[in-house]
Amino acid sequence: MNFEFNLSLEELEKRTHKDYLIRKPMLKENAEEYNKLAQGDKDALKHLCMAANYANIIYLKQDNEQNLPFLDFLNRETAKGNKQAELTKILFTAQLGIIGIDSESKPVILMKGAKESDGKAFYPSDLTKEEFRKILKKMIKNGEIEEVKSILNQRTIVKRDGNKLKAFDYTLEFKEEFTKIAQELEIAAQTSTNKDFNEYLILQSKALRENNPMLDAQADKKWAQLQDAPLEFTISREQYADMLTGTVIEDEELKKLLEDNKITPVSKDSIGIRVGIVNKKGTEDLLKVKKYLPLMSQNMPLKDKYEQNISSEEDNLQTMADVDIVSLRGDEGSYRGGITIAQNLPNNDKLSLTIGGGRRNVYHRQIRTNNSPDAIERRKKRLNATLNPELHKYYNPEADHWFTIGHENVHSLGPKSGTEALGKFKNIIEENKADMGSLALLDCLTEAGVYSAEEKKQILVTFGANCFLKAKPELSQAHRVRTVMQAYFFIKEGAININDKGVIDINIDKMIPAAHKMLTEIIEVQLSQNFDKGEEFINKYFKWTDEINAVSVKLKEIDKSLNGMIETPLADFLCK
Repeated sequence: MNFEFNLSLEELEKRTHKDYLIRKPMLKENAEEYNKLAQGDKDALKHLCMAANYANIIYLKQDNEQNLPFLDFLNRETAKGNKQAELTKILFTAQLGIIGIDSESKPVILMKGAKESDGKAFYPSDLTKEEFRKILKKMIKNGEIEEVKSILNQRTIVKRDGNKLKAFDYTLEFKEEFTKIAQELEIAAQTSTNKDFNEYLILQSKALRENNPMLDAQADKKWAQLQDAPLEFTISREQYADMLTGTVIEDEELKKLLEDNKITPVSKDSIGIRVGIVNKKGTEDLLKVKKYLPLMSQNMPLKDKYEQNISSEEDNLQTMADVDIVSLRGDEGSYRGGITIAQNLPNNDKLSLTIGGGRRNVYHRQIRTNNSPDAIERRKKRLNATLNPELHKYYNPEADHWFTIGHENVHSLGPKSGTEALGKFKNIIEENKADMGSLALLDCLTEAGVYSAEEKKQILVTFGANCFLKAKPELSQAHRVRTVMQAYFFIKEGAININDKGVIDINIDKMIPAAHKMLTEIIEVQLSQNFDKGEEFINKYFKWTDEINAVSVKLKEIDKSLNGMIETPLADFLCK
């Protein structure tokens, strides 16, 4: 099958130039972290990396039905010496797909004629929201309740079945890839030196082979208990890509039918895999915060009105790991305007949390610790152009990591259920909650001795300075939309000011009260379990003002980068 390129050779040469395509290197082939591993763990790591590679195939299938045929076309053309194909493949590999988005929130479409679908390839590409709702209503009225539950389940691919729709569980749809991953995990479990980690790998391999959500739950529960394993292996299942499932509750008749039949629509899981080596020193630093989780839970707004994942007593259901990254594949490795620096999983929709399972925070060292000369120079230019010089002394890249620790922990706080009712706005609101909680709880953590008064200022100033983007994002970009909302809110509250030259000034004393105020409003929205209130909240604060735009203009002037790309030299070596 042949395709046409959408980007000209000139545009491709620009976007793949080092000034426009930022490369993010993971562990190198001769990394000290790898050399220190026991031989059994080295052998296991090879098979974990091989397992991760199969996630790319799954993710490409979930993302767009033309991804794999187009990749075959690129490989054939590249072998012929086609420069346009070679450069297109670099961008395809970076964003993992035909269609991505750059740091200026512009679509990057590599294949002529390709179109984005709200349902990605989780659903038929020609299925509109209107037709989707019409079919679901008809199926419910015909008594096909179980099939509709499967269609609106997070672990199915949906296809046309005449005038109806039919759902296929991931273990069936991706049987070939899941089986290969399972095989690699079983081999890795034979040599890995940690008993608990091996038990997890076996549980995960079983879950990949059978259409049984309880097996997933058991694997997730075991994974969330891992604290002393030397290796990290995660199959992540996040829901940011699917923008169709959550829209069903916007139709009042359909919403009523779903409620009457006890059907909760849950957005589809995108499959990703992370492989890494646990950094003991970094993990020890993270665990120092763990004992303060009950204190944090007690200082959350409106805490008496909901149940949290973390109790007010000493809690043992959350583990933490700082990880040197070897491989990021599938949803984990797709660079579309940004890349994840940490995760708190499993999410609230996962069954493991109902059988006594906990959560696990994993931090990506190589994503956050970019201290290359180019990165340092870019930071310096950004500060000089956009931040009041009197505040430079408080800007500290490490403070962004401290903030992220708070962000990931706050994902375990606040209402633990009911947020699915917020539909397509659920993720934006949840990410907002995590950010505002991280700031709002700084006073109690400082009083407890977690941070010094100086470090608290560093966190606040670093957050405020970073709270601006190069362009207004689309609603599908949950993490970026919440950033705009926060910038607008802090400006409105007088905690952040932008002068007529586009320079940011931060009123440190107003930052935490503003964060607490926004956090309270967020939790009220989550507790409402009301789609309209969620939409009202988004519309209220997602505003791209002249002040915000003035900063974005400066950012674009000093930073040419448009795309990013993960490089995994150690994983590539191990998988040869």
